[in-house]
Amino acid sequence: MDYSKLSIKRDKDIIIPRALYTTTKDTFSKDIATLESLYSKQEILSCLKNTKERISNKTCVMVAKEYNVEPFYRYAV
Repeated sequence: MDYSKLSIKRDKDIIIPRALYTTTKDTFSKDIATLESLYSKQEILSCLKNTKERISNKTCVMVAKEYNVEPFYRYAV
């Protein structure tokens, strides 16, 4: 993928999950703050809840906790 051709608005379904794909407990605050400078909390949540990307359940739980919403999971627990 040529990242230089991505559009922040058009390609948010690619950008948001990939930005959090490798996040950890230690890097999460920085990673989510970067995304929040580009997208609303609702856009981030919606994208993560509907993505086909391989986002870990741990990441989904961290996002849910950050936004005070019901935890959601990409994979059955």
